[in-house]
Amino acid sequence: MAQEFVQAKIKGDKVVLFIKPTCSFCIKAKDVLSKYKFKPGHLEFIDISARTDMGKLQDYFLELTGARTVPRVFIGEECVGGGSDVEALHNSGKLEGMLQSIGALQ
Repeated sequence: MAQEFVQAKIKGDKVVLFIKPTCSFCIKAKDVLSKYKFKPGHLEFIDISARTDMGKLQDYFLELTGARTVPRVFIGEECVGGGSDVEALHNSGKLEGMLQSIGALQ
């Protein structure tokens, strides 16, 4: 079930962050992404902290991305990593191009 949930969320032309609201790296990723102007519906934050299948979701993240930590940030169907990775992509200038390539920006 966890696999189906994740796969249903990461399809398409949007950016999806699987987060826990008190996680400092999740906050960092949200702060970086807030600098961009997304089309409505193209940026989604999914709080997994209260889900009964949180452990299974994180186990699937490990299988899918090589890490079970949050945030897990997907641009389209590609996982780009976590908070520090998103910040590094932004600082290098690569993030905007990635967001434009999936049509997520206004």
